[in-house]
Amino acid sequence: MRSHPQGRIKRPGHPPKKVDNHIWAIALHYMHYNFCRIHQTLRVTPAMEAGIADHVWSIEEVVSLLDRSANIAA
Repeated sequence: MRSHPQGRIKRPGHPPKKVDNHIWAIALHYMHYNFCRIHQTLRVTPAMEAGIADHVWSIEEVVSLLDRSANIAA
């Protein structure tokens, strides 16, 4: 029997994976809210209103952006 199980050791500076997943879910929500969803009062997306985007993004565009950033990080 091991005296120090490796899977249960807390590593300083490394947040748990659940926190990382939560951060990604929030980021995806805000990307959809600001770039994909046309708001009723603005009649455009908030990103278009701010001049950041020139068109309504599709979900496929957001996912491809995430795929590219994951490939760069890997």
